[in-house]
Amino acid sequence: MSDSAHHPTVELARLAIEAYIRARKKIAPPRDLPAELPGQAGVFVSLHIGAELRGCIGTFEPQRATLAEEIIENAISAATRDPRFPPVEPSELAALKISVDVLTPPEPIDSIRDQDPRVHGLIVQSRRDQWKRGLLLPDLETIDTAEKQLHYTRVLKAGITDSREPVEMYRFRVQRYH
Repeated sequence: MSDSAHHPTVELARLAIEAYIRARKKIAPPRDLPAELPGQAGVFVSLHIGAELRGCIGTFEPQRATLAEEIIENAISAATRDPRFPPVEPSELAALKISVDVLTPPEPIDSIRDQDPRVHGLIVQSRRDQWKRGLLLPDLETIDTAEKQLHYTRVLKAGITDSREPVEMYRFRVQRYH
């Protein structure tokens, strides 16, 4: 189950998921997260079983008062509310591989010219429709060029299929914990 080699953010995500899946209880945030972590940040929690994605939910800007609360909420959401997957079953808990990405604040970019998809995540938002917004985390196995990252984020994540639709782009970095 729990491996002491995992970072405290991952252990917190695991505790939150296990408590919620087993007893429908939300754990209280601990007071002792590592000092190097910011007080607030956007967070993505990704779940895998083997090499297969099992859930991924997050926030690109903080929505809660503390990083711990952000991790707890997004961990539960990744396990139970990712629309691509059914909720995690208790029998799957031991097999879950969890990663927690803590995001830096997004910074606007004018072009993908200097974008490195291994280093920076990407946010694309329509200037016409604020609800058309997509985000792609950095360093994903199948995304090896900035152009592919832009296409995937714009079309598949944000649903912006008209190439003439004006967009705003932002990049960010993550600290990924396993």
